[in-house]
Parts: sequence; C-alpha cells; structure tokens
Amino acid sequence: MLDTIRRRRSIRKYLNRPIQDDMIETLLRAAMQAPSARNLQPWEFIVIRDRETLARIPDYHPYSSMVPGAGAAVLVCGNTELQVDPGYIAQDCSAAVENLLLEAVNQGLGAVWLGVFPRKERIDGMVELFDLPQNIIPVALVSLGYPAEDPGFQDRYAPLKVHMEKW
Repeated sequence: MLDTIRRRRSIRKYLNRPIQDDMIETLLRAAMQAPSARNLQPWEFIVIRDRETLARIPDYHPYSSMVPGAGAAVLVCGNTELQVDPGYIAQDCSAAVENLLLEAVNQGLGAVWLGVFPRKERIDGMVELFDLPQNIIPVALVSLGYPAEDPGFQDRYAPLKVHMEKW
C-alpha cells in the first residue's frame, strides 16, 4: 500500500484514451469504501465524460485547465440530508476522494484533485453547471486520464513535523 501512496501524484497531462466503464465503477467503489462520520456516507458522485461539459469546467474553476483533455472527471458532492453533523461533509467526501485517487494509481490512471469547497464562487459554478439540488454541496472535482507525464517520486516525509506525546 505504501508503494501506491508514493506513486500517487497530481497528473495534469493525459493521453487521448477513453476510460472504460468498469474502471470508473471500480474507482467509485473504492471511493465509497471510505470512512465517514457516523458511517452516514453522505457522498454523491457525478461522472463527467461529455467533451463539451469537460471543456466548460475551466469557466467555473480557475485551476482546471487540464480537465478538457481528461478522459473523464468525477464531481464529488456531499448530501446535506445524509449528514446530520454539520461540518463533516468535507471530511467525509475528502476521504472518498483520497480512496478514488489511490485506486486511480492502481488502475494505471493519472488524476488530480481540484478543490471546490469551501470556495463560494467554485461551489456556485458547479451548482450552476451541473444543476445541483439545494441539498447537494460540491466538494471536489477529480480529473482522470491515462498519464502523459510522470513527475516521479517526491519524498515528503518531514521528521520535524512529528511530535511524540505532546508538542
């Protein structure tokens, strides 16, 4: 598992290859295995493959220039009707995003996590673009594709950030 974690990097350049349905389902299965507060599983997912829609996303998210070239994207949302403890939706959906990213590595895909929540302008843009109901909060967008780049491993372990027992 540590090898998968080490190979996970933000990939912003993709080959022009479609992502098969069974791979998308496996990614979503991995996402839905994430832990969530009180096991309420408040996540909802929109799979985006339509080229025109992918091309419009940069109009709503300033750091999504790679999305039009992606094989697919997944908008990870939180359903406020399924989460009774305010504030946990972002954590729950983030755990789902991380699982999805790690499974993407296992499948030979590249991915990048694009934050939506808590930026109001990004939230409003995704609500508009995807016609989200009022109880659905867009948390993150994940761009997916076969990698056309390899940024290599970067060791991020920082012993000075580790504190034993107390600060």
